[in-house]
Amino acid sequence: MLQDRSYPGCRMKLQIAVEQETDGRWIAEVESLPGVLTYGVSRVDAVAKVQALALRALAERMELGEAVPELLSVEFQAA
Repeated sequence: MLQDRSYPGCRMKLQIAVEQETDGRWIAEVESLPGVLTYGVSRVDAVAKVQALALRALAERMELGEAVPELLSVEFQAA
C-alpha cells in the first residue's frame, strides 16, 4: 500500500504471501507491488529474496517520483 504523498513521514507496511509449490520450491510475493515475486529453496530464502526485490522496486519508484520520498520506514510482514 503506497500512501498519500501529502503525508510526510508515512509508514509503509508490505504484506508478503508465502506458499510452497508442489515441486518443493517456495514462492513469496508482495501483492501490493506488481511484479514483486520470487522463488526460494526454503521459506526463509524466498522471503529474503522478495524483501530485497521489494526494496529495489520501491527505490526505483522513488527515483521516478512515483513513491513518497519522505518514506521513513518500511515494515514487512510474512503471512
